[in-house]
Amino acid sequence: MNIFKIAGIIVICSSLLITAAQGQNINDGKYAAALTEVRRLAEQGDAEAQFNLGVMYDQGRGTPQSYPDALKWYRKAAEQGNANAQYNLGVMYDQGQGTPQSYPDALKWYRKAAEQGHVDAQYNLGVMYWFGQGTLQNHIMAHMWFNLSASQGDKKAAELRNRIASEMTPDSVLSAQELATKCLAQNYKNCGK
Repeated sequence: MNIFKIAGIIVICSSLLITAAQGQNINDGKYAAALTEVRRLAEQGDAEAQFNLGVMYDQGRGTPQSYPDALKWYRKAAEQGNANAQYNLGVMYDQGQGTPQSYPDALKWYRKAAEQGHVDAQYNLGVMYWFGQGTLQNHIMAHMWFNLSASQGDKKAAELRNRIASEMTPDSVLSAQELATKCLAQNYKNCGK
């Protein structure tokens, strides 16, 4: 199959999934047709197709909803470095969908996505550090991740960053800000280390 046909299929699937996420009514026949092509590409190892197939199973688009199948395909794409799949895998572990709930596993996958600049993963890491889920409670790290997410426009992260700052000493806030600055300078790699 040529690259243009592959790209076209992925664009069609992404468009269908975005439309569905926006709550628009889509004919399930369109999903069923896309499912065949996406599955074929996913089985050939295409990470974007694996992610899209995971979303289709996760949301029950063109196929019966199946968290275990969504988990399987998210994991395949996540292991290839797909940040959206890493984030979705983190959510599944965080919420216990298709797998037993595991905060340490959620933290691991959120971190991988966050280190690629994924704004929602950065936000979720802030929450996990704030409440000590899957890690020791650490307000400095929570502030840092909320700050990074807020720097990309996440208003709720900005609110939580400010809220947690009110519970911290000025020196701790300064430490968190320095970590966030260092993290940005390192392109989100080795943040908080």
